[in-house]
Amino acid sequence: MRLAPPSIGYRSLALAAGIACGLLGFAGVANSAEPQAGSDWKISAGPGVYVFPQYPGSSRLQALPFPVQDISWKDRVFSQGPDVLGVNALRGDNYHVGLSMSFDFQSRTSSDDARLKGLPDVHYGPKLRLFADYTWWAFTGSAAIYQDIAGTGQGMTAMADFLVSAPFGKLLVSAGPGLTWANGTYTRTFFGVTPQESAASGLPRYDTRSGLRDVHFNVDLSYQITPHWSASAAAVIGRLQRFAAGSPITERRLDLNGMASVAYRF
Repeated sequence: MRLAPPSIGYRSLALAAGIACGLLGFAGVANSAEPQAGSDWKISAGPGVYVFPQYPGSSRLQALPFPVQDISWKDRVFSQGPDVLGVNALRGDNYHVGLSMSFDFQSRTSSDDARLKGLPDVHYGPKLRLFADYTWWAFTGSAAIYQDIAGTGQGMTAMADFLVSAPFGKLLVSAGPGLTWANGTYTRTFFGVTPQESAASGLPRYDTRSGLRDVHFNVDLSYQITPHWSASAAAVIGRLQRFAAGSPITERRLDLNGMASVAYRF
């Protein structure tokens, strides 16, 4: 039997991630569960809470109560977490390739921290997500590209993750490493400081380019309480790299994103 890890939005939330997040962006794979018995539909929903940095590079975390959903039709069309609407263009017993409109809460305002005064606000918005995942036995590899489509200046990021899954009774545990790359538009928006912004904020000028944003480790837990009820928790523990790590905007290199939820399967 294939052991597919539960899908969560990254960070950024990733979450989230994902999302945190993801969302998150947090790191997750496309919807892979089987439809309801005797039905082309699979529907689960319930309350959840996402935890993610107040802004990329912040040392403070914030919590956001948010409903979670896992809806799919014939494993073709789905709505799952931060993926508001997606399509598995190619799919099989152990792989998915597709695209979705994803939403996360990566943003920044000058009121978030006194150090940000004089810097422009960064608003959140929808992103186009292209993804692929492949599972062999207990091992899953996944990759995703996120492109800003709302003109928020968040550019493009790309993620790659590797997860190992194992059941322990009613508990499914998935864990593994991953990394995130960001283009120059993203790093300039969240971590760069132009000469004008330096004069307004007092922060030193800081030029950025594309490069590795972070390396991270994923831990996902899913517990089947009853045939209809389940509980999930996930964490993405990352460390900012390169331009994200060296920015005067960054307070802490440790990048934490998390999610917890309870869902009812109809």
